[in-house]
Amino acid sequence: MPHEILIANGRVVPGDGSTVLEPGSVRIRGGLITEVAAGTAATTSDTVAIDATGYTIIPGIINAHAHGCAFGPSMPSGSRSFAENDVEYFRNRHLFSGTTTLLNVCGLALPSEIDPDPKTRHPLDVHVTTAHTPSNIGAALAIDGEGLTTHHRAATIEAMIGRGAKALGEAGGGQTLGGGAQDYRFIPQAILAATGQEILPKWARALKEAVLGRSLDGEGTRHTDIPKLLVACGLAEYISTQDVISLIEKAVMPPVSLSLQGLAEIAAACEQYGLPGIFHHALPTGQTLIRLAEKHANARIVAAHANHPSFSPEECVFYARELRKRGVAIDVSTLDCISTRWRNDPTNFDCLIEEGLVDTLSTDFAGSDWDSILAAIQRIVRRQMLTLPKAIALATGNVAHVFPELAGDRGLLLAGKRADIAVVENHNLSRVRHLIIQGRLVIFNGAAAQ
Repeated sequence: MPHEILIANGRVVPGDGSTVLEPGSVRIRGGLITEVAAGTAATTSDTVAIDATGYTIIPGIINAHAHGCAFGPSMPSGSRSFAENDVEYFRNRHLFSGTTTLLNVCGLALPSEIDPDPKTRHPLDVHVTTAHTPSNIGAALAIDGEGLTTHHRAATIEAMIGRGAKALGEAGGGQTLGGGAQDYRFIPQAILAATGQEILPKWARALKEAVLGRSLDGEGTRHTDIPKLLVACGLAEYISTQDVISLIEKAVMPPVSLSLQGLAEIAAACEQYGLPGIFHHALPTGQTLIRLAEKHANARIVAAHANHPSFSPEECVFYARELRKRGVAIDVSTLDCISTRWRNDPTNFDCLIEEGLVDTLSTDFAGSDWDSILAAIQRIVRRQMLTLPKAIALATGNVAHVFPELAGDRGLLLAGKRADIAVVENHNLSRVRHLIIQGRLVIFNGAAAQ
């Protein structure tokens, strides 16, 4: 018989959105939780005891919207895979932030590209999605597609589900729908190539919105503002107004119509195959998502990063309410808006939390600047936007409910569930002391367990 692990004397938050046991204990054997109890707990001769006095015991974090954690094509743009060292670093960042299960939603990687070498399998439980439809592949090729081989281009949603894909999507993305990736990657690259000058993402975003409008539909363009913006970002001597308009149109628009069609293909596939679908949700796609939710009433649609910076606070609340009325799950992402704040601030995040419109919490990627989910939960609890149990549920039990194919056997501290457990500090929930995945101690006292 495998030995027993007992985590005792801590504050137990099981992930159901309401329960707190203080003090409480969690007992584990053979990779499963065998008991969750209030009060103190007795040990046996084969018990490995972990004293959690002063700590909170929670389910391992389930991150259902992340990028850069598989070795295949990256992002909905089908870009080249991240370097092996980068993938390992990204996985380690998630792991040491309390994440035990992660869904890589780039959409065009294959299940076989999660861990190509089983001998070096990472302890983080990584899964992939599929967005292998003609329009999504076409949109990737229109913007980049350098990571797509003939195998990726020939893949189908049905085949990928058979090989283990846990959800559909991400349908659309910042690369193919004029979002954040245009601000921090494609537009700055195009400007650097044309002028030899570098610009910050905030200026790329400002120029993009002036040229194309906030919804990419030509409404609200501000071409008269462009000369002032070029002066402000130091480009006035290097490129003309007309040339920057042409440059941004060429950088942003080629994949947009294909990507919007790709959203419709994924919605239809969600209904056909019964899996949840993750949809890029931003101002350019808000009305499209409403229409798709009405047309495909049985599709399990997840509106990703509903706090997207393209929205005003009023807009993100409006769309979240309208989508929820139509059965859509609302996800918010940490992006870099919790503590890093390089490109984004927490205004939209806070609005949606305070309005009670959030179902799940993820990181997304934010140009690799994402803040941790537990840092976001710490913010939510410290600012008293939600109770501790409700905040923890956003990244545990709620995610298991929305994505049962990914995490139906975990996400709750409950007898019979998979033993994925984090032990975090009471007064700063973002500090992870111990982490257990499938009953195995992988982080002990803040370091990788031997």
